Amino acid sequence: MPVTPTPAELLEIAVVVAREAAALAARRRSEGVEVAETKSSAVDVVTHTDREVETYVRGRLAELRPGDGFFGEEGEPDDSTTGLTWVVDPIDGTVNFLYGIPQWAVSIAVVEGGPDPLAWRALAAVVANPTSGETFTASAGGGAWLDGRRLGVAAPASLEQALLATGFSYDAARRVEHAEALVRVVGRVRDLRRLGAASLDLCAVAAGRVDAYVERGLKPWDHAAGALVAVEAGAVVRGEVGEAPSESLTFVAAPSIAHDLATLVVEAGI
Repeated sequence: MPVTPTPAELLEIAVVVAREAAALAARRRSEGVEVAETKSSAVDVVTHTDREVETYVRGRLAELRPGDGFFGEEGEPDDSTTGLTWVVDPIDGTVNFLYGIPQWAVSIAVVEGGPDPLAWRALAAVVANPTSGETFTASAGGGAWLDGRRLGVAAPASLEQALLATGFSYDAARRVEHAEALVRVVGRVRDLRRLGAASLDLCAVAAGRVDAYVERGLKPWDHAAGALVAVEAGAVVRGEVGEAPSESLTFVAAPSIAHDLATLVVEAGI
């Protein structure tokens, strides 16, 4: 019977594949970007590189981990025969990628279970940003790291001293609703940041670059890797009360402000 690999062993595979995929995406970005189609709205774009990178990652993981499941943003899922599933966003921050804004990443996580964030257990994660040269990594019980430096969340003294990151839906009506809710938040925190790549926002909490991140509507591939990095760095990571992060809510915060921020999120109607 095959031996189940440790989180550290899975992380080694994830790092190799993520760095290869990030290098491929960066080469294609330097050659120029072409939109392949739109998805949920006219501004929800898919580039040919999104598809090429996901195909590459799927193929490499099939070589290195035959039998594992695969759940990516652009293609159909593959079922698992091993109990493990790879959750992949080939380019998180596609609009940033399209415009040449250096805030996008390849996001790869491997989880125990199927493609349901309410039921899986994340084992290893990599978020690689080739434009900055940074690679965030984490394994279950092994901590969160940025290129060999262990990460830990910040400890703001109060909500008023907390820098909050968020994102916006591709649906125009939901963007307006979120913006209206943020009006009720902006005067209660230090400031807001909207950087355009959820995986990197979650890693920013882990690195202490922002103090919290709150968004609704994230898909599993948006948060799978970044959430584990944040957890292993000591952040409070959850969805709705009593649940794991999901499309309903992704809430990530430094412990020192988590309670007050959760209260504010409810009050503001985020």
